[in-house]
Amino acid sequence: MPSIGTRRAVAQDPDQQQQLTPRPSASPVLGLLRACHPEPALTVTVLVTALAATAGRGPLGCLLVASAVLTGQLSVGWCNDRLDRERDIAAGRADKPLATGDLAGSTVSRAAATALALCVPLSLASGALAGAAHLTGVAAAWAYNLGVKRTALSWLPYALGFGLLPAFVTLGLPGHPWPPGWIVGAGALLGVGAHLTNVLPDIEDDLRAGVRGLPHRLGRRRARAVAAGLLLGACAALVFGPPGTVGPAGWAALAVTGGLSVAVVLPGAAGGDPRSRRPFLATLAMAAIAVALLLLRGAGPA
Repeated sequence: MPSIGTRRAVAQDPDQQQQLTPRPSASPVLGLLRACHPEPALTVTVLVTALAATAGRGPLGCLLVASAVLTGQLSVGWCNDRLDRERDIAAGRADKPLATGDLAGSTVSRAAATALALCVPLSLASGALAGAAHLTGVAAAWAYNLGVKRTALSWLPYALGFGLLPAFVTLGLPGHPWPPGWIVGAGALLGVGAHLTNVLPDIEDDLRAGVRGLPHRLGRRRARAVAAGLLLGACAALVFGPPGTVGPAGWAALAVTGGLSVAVVLPGAAGGDPRSRRPFLATLAMAAIAVALLLLRGAGPA
């Protein structure tokens, strides 16, 4: 899924076209690491692997889950930066190696294709049903990059991709059980909330480029409020969904999530900078809290 980064203006001058050619001192490996959207890629991989561990997938199963999720995330991140190169150049994205000339477009294209090719067998190694669930989510993310993000349905790939991650974990278990509805719903809510906070810093530049997804149609203020509500809803589903009494861990998770929501709703919590990455980082923290809650309560997706 797409990620965000801190930006600063890059002077628009005749030499800017030279930025399309990689600079001799640039490291392709470091450029690829920066272009893969490392924060969400690593966070999603770790959290889904943790779900697999608590569901009883075993060491090999967890390794397969981690490898499939990581390659899928890498393919989506590289695809996103490759398709957005011209727009990032026009917006002066100093954090994007393709826009600054630190990385060649052909390198990113090959990396995205390789990661996607690896993702297919790694996903299917968990079984046909599990693999199909994960690959459907990856396909949804690619569809987002390829144009769905410009429409009012921009939220749908996130809901589908995040909602199917628990299914990828459980369908690889003996008997191929479908995960409980509350965890699928929580994943979908978390995904849409992440979509809204992910787009917040880029709304003006996106609009100039003709991108009119759901967050752009809502506007920054309403998108913040909707994102906070969705993220709180995801946490509530994980707290009240599993059978049994809500213990101290559940109430603590709700309290912390509520506090983090302030970073999403209030512009002042982001330092007054509308392009701040703090709302999205708060979203990643909420996702980590959600999985930690599942682990503490012993309420894995199995």
